Formats: sequence, structure tokens, C-alpha cells
Amino acid sequence: MSKVIRPPRLHPGDRVAVVAPSQSLAGVYPKVYAAGLATLRDTFGLEVVELPSITFDPEYSYRHPELRAADLNAAFADDSIAGIIAQIGGTDSIRLLPHLDVGLAVSHPKVLMGYSDTATMLTTYAQAGLVTFNGPSVMAGFAQSRHFPQLEQHVRHVVFEPADTLEYAPFPHWVDHYPNWHRQAGHEIGHQHPHDGWRWLQGAGTVSGRLFGGCIEVLQFLKGTDYWPESAFFAERILFLETSEDKPPVAFTEHWLRSFGVGGGLDKLAGLLIGRPRDYTVPESRDLDAVVVQVLAEFGRDDLPVVSNLDFGHTDPQWILPNNVLFEIDVAGKALRLLEPAVA
Repeated sequence: MSKVIRPPRLHPGDRVAVVAPSQSLAGVYPKVYAAGLATLRDTFGLEVVELPSITFDPEYSYRHPELRAADLNAAFADDSIAGIIAQIGGTDSIRLLPHLDVGLAVSHPKVLMGYSDTATMLTTYAQAGLVTFNGPSVMAGFAQSRHFPQLEQHVRHVVFEPADTLEYAPFPHWVDHYPNWHRQAGHEIGHQHPHDGWRWLQGAGTVSGRLFGGCIEVLQFLKGTDYWPESAFFAERILFLETSEDKPPVAFTEHWLRSFGVGGGLDKLAGLLIGRPRDYTVPESRDLDAVVVQVLAEFGRDDLPVVSNLDFGHTDPQWILPNNVLFEIDVAGKALRLLEPAVA
């Protein structure tokens, strides 16, 4: 990566494309989709442009990854579009990668946001230098945002009105279960859990590095392909990882980190951030912490600052973490912050 390319910030009135690079579920859960669009239009004042993949039925979408990729390429090529937001995640967006015009995206930078399966695209563009945004999608994040007023402010601070630095704060409550999407309007939520605190697992002092990461299972899809970075890419990076609603066993993270360490990645990191694991019990979450510390010790990285139980990933509300932006872990002050704007 030669340089960091920041997309222009968003403004009310901007046109934002909604795409379905993974599953196409607008027709399956229309009320959930409508709730997400309403947030983009009414809360943030954006003009929504729905690209063709939104209308695909799930089977047609699955059979045509090249058409889903064509939507992304078209959105980047359209200078009237300021941002691109994924409808929702899935499991097979890796099939889009050979069809993406990464050079086009770099020459027409714009805000690209999503999480979970969208990490395949976010990390691919990020390796070319583009700042990409691991954050809410239309149906999983924005559709539920009316229950989390602090999320609106956070989104504005990252992609609309950035300051020179941004300190991250825990959301007061979080949710990991929802009523049946077939029966509900999508913006209803289940029980809200009070925030139970970040966990500072190890490390000392203050470190900084450029963010990179995403859903750990989706990143596993990329390992062994041309779309996984060389180990040198991870030099002085702050890696962020989170687990999906599939609730991978703690041993999955153990094996993932060990493999990453053997590949030379752990030696190079400046820090590690772990998202709040969805559907884990408190003991399981503590076991996850323990195995992270164990594997780091195996590679002599007892010095690596690690913070877990953070507000990103497959629970709501979630932070936006921008790939390639300089981030600071202040262990002594128990603080996390962006050290520069993510958008121009």
C-alpha cells in the first residue's frame, strides 16, 4: 500500500447507493429493509439510489456474483454517488472479488460501508489504499438505529463531520437478539443489555497503528488466496476482529490466531481489538479472552496491547472502524481514539 486514500465526507442531500453484494434480502424482509432506508433518508438526509442487485431474488443473486460486482463497479464509476452501503451480509461475497475493478474504486474514492461478509470487499479495496468503513449495513444496523441515539452522533462524527481526532466511547446498552423479522417491522429489538465494560487484557503505555480487520470467519475465507495480505502489510497495524451470529467456538479464534502467527502477522502488529462476541455466555466470552492471551504468549507477544468486549461486530449498536486510518490504544488512560479524520 503506497498511500492512504480518503473518500470525500458525506453531506445531507448526497446520493448514496445501496447494493446487495452478499445476500439479497430486501424482498424477503421488506419491513426491515424499509426501516433501514428510512434511517438513511430521514435521519441523515441522504438520497438513496437502489442498484439492481437489491431486486434480485436470493437464488438469482447466488447464481450471479458477477452482477453483484457490477453494481459496485457502477457505483464507484458514477460521480453523482457519494457513498455505497451494503444492504446486509451473507457468506459468499468472496466470489465477487475477481470481478471488482479496484483501480476504478481508487480513482473514484467514496465511502463504502458494511460489515460481516462485506469484509471481503472492504479489505480488498483497503489493500489498494482506500479507506473503507466496517460499520452498520442497511438492514442490520441502520434499520435498528432509532433505539440507539448515540449511534447517529457516532456516524456523523466518522463520515459526515469529522474532527481531527475522535475518542471512542461505549454505548450504554447493546442488543444481540431481535423479534422474528417476518412478523415485525424490523426496527423492533429485543432485550437491551447494559454495557458491561471493555476488557483491557494486556499491554502498557500507548500505541498507534493503522486499522485493518473485520469478521474473523470472513477473513478466514481470504487466507490462502491472492486477496489475503502479505505478512509485511501488517507491520504496525492495529488488527480488529469480531465473530458472527454463527457463534464460532472459542477454538476457532485460537486456531485462527495461531495460523496468523505462524504466517508472521502477530510479530508485526501494534495492537489487537476484539469485538463483543454475539451469543456467547459470559464464561464463553471470558474463555475467548483467555485463548487470545494464550496464543499471543506462544508467539512472545505478551507486550501486545489487547482490548476485548468492544462495541463493534454482530451486536447493535456498533462502531464504525475505518480501515487504513491511524488509531490509538491508550492502555494507561483506558482510551481508544482515531488520530486523524477518516474522510476528506
